[in-house]
Amino acid sequence: MREKLEQVQGHFEQVQQQLCDPEILADLKQYRTLMQEAKRLAPVVEEFLRYKAALRQQEEAQALLGDPELREMAEEELTTAKAEAEDAWQKLKVLLLPRDPNDDKNVIVEIRGGAGGEEAALFAGVLLRMYGMYAENRGWKTEVINVNETELGGYKEVSFGIEGDGAYSRLKFESGVHRVQRVPETESQGRIHTSTVTVAVLPEAEDVDIEINPTDLQIDTFRSSGAGGQHINKTESAIRITHLPTGTVVECQDERSQHKNKDKAMKVLRSRILLAEQEKQAASIAGERRAQVGTGDRSERIRTYNYPQSRVSDHRIGLTLYKIEAILNGDLDEIIDALITADTAEKLRGREE
Repeated sequence: MREKLEQVQGHFEQVQQQLCDPEILADLKQYRTLMQEAKRLAPVVEEFLRYKAALRQQEEAQALLGDPELREMAEEELTTAKAEAEDAWQKLKVLLLPRDPNDDKNVIVEIRGGAGGEEAALFAGVLLRMYGMYAENRGWKTEVINVNETELGGYKEVSFGIEGDGAYSRLKFESGVHRVQRVPETESQGRIHTSTVTVAVLPEAEDVDIEINPTDLQIDTFRSSGAGGQHINKTESAIRITHLPTGTVVECQDERSQHKNKDKAMKVLRSRILLAEQEKQAASIAGERRAQVGTGDRSERIRTYNYPQSRVSDHRIGLTLYKIEAILNGDLDEIIDALITADTAEKLRGREE
């Protein structure tokens, strides 16, 4: 590992030199690629330099142990340096874990009402607001792609894009079944109902990630419409794209422009096909470990929101928080940080085994 870290440091220094090259500065695409590489390597190199400095401090303190007058001070410095080196080494082990290649990507989030009818559709709207507020808190940009509303203002399904630094790395664990337990406004007896909503988080695919043959697409246009006659568009601007080889169907009717709807629908289609390809590749790897935080399977119940108890429980890691209002207002960092920590710990255990 020490040899690998020396190589990483050497490569980082080469990248920094290249970034000062006038020819590379003139090539915007190459410059951006190198900047991303430098950004990725910088934390590793910084931690490695801290580790090496701590080792040097240990050697210096060790050399002073033979001097009776300096022995006490040397022992203190040696203890501090050993703790510093151990801390840096543990952080390096985490930084050198294989990265998810999608972590830096923007995402497309798809929310669908599940069991529970109108109550599930209404809670889909609550989750849409929760993720929108979380994105806003982090300075990310959101854009609605497709909406299918119900009569009471809920959502049979809604999809939207989130653009921002590290969006997928923080939201990827949100995929799965979200369960809500509460008394619906329409319930006269005050009984608690249980409903479910499915969430899918897709890394946004770029043109270079997946190539789609235009002859494999069936594109239909239709008039967009909303619940109760809202948002009715008299022109056929809504788009439905079917990818014939996989049977994947995507609709978009958010924009009044057919061209814009097509662009948005293609973005979702590419992302769905990319995710399906990546899942197929992952499944084919013999002996692949199932992460503690789950597979992200849409059929997997991951979290319960219990309104009467003001409780939110994430079943994958046994985390329960009694602050449902704050969480539904976009305060998701405590849950997401815990999921990332659990995933990292599982990967470290897998490497050690």
